[in-house]
Amino acid sequence: MSARKPSSGPARESATRESRAPSGGQRLYIASAILSLVGLVDALYLTIKHLTGQGVQCTVTMGCEEVLTSSYATVGGLPLAAFGAAAYFTVFSLATLALYRYHVARTLLFYLVAAMTLASLFLIYVQAFVIGKWCQFCLLSAAVTFCLMAIALAGRFFRAR
Repeated sequence: MSARKPSSGPARESATRESRAPSGGQRLYIASAILSLVGLVDALYLTIKHLTGQGVQCTVTMGCEEVLTSSYATVGGLPLAAFGAAAYFTVFSLATLALYRYHVARTLLFYLVAAMTLASLFLIYVQAFVIGKWCQFCLLSAAVTFCLMAIALAGRFFRAR
């Protein structure tokens, strides 16, 4: 009787690497987590500027100051950006949990991002048709949210297959 030696070498290392590589669904949650950090930094920047009374420098669009000092920029005395920061932090947390296969986190993530998308659509409407000015930081936040929604929809599509 001959004893079998455990396989080693390049074939085994390749199989180990492949088993550790994130799946397509996991890559979507990683992308969501990274994108949410971009949104979080943007929202924290605006929140800090608002709370310290400092203006922001608009370099791409004209009208940041008008948008960020409008009546739409606060809710209950708190800067709207603070709510955005909380939302982006929650997206990061849920995406991280979803990455580790917490199914409830996946569902909550989808609905939170859907709500954020609706809020972004409303705020773009306000900038375009009520205030008539554009804020580049607000547009960045909306773009991040729309990308998160696209990822969330892709995740639902791939899960359904």
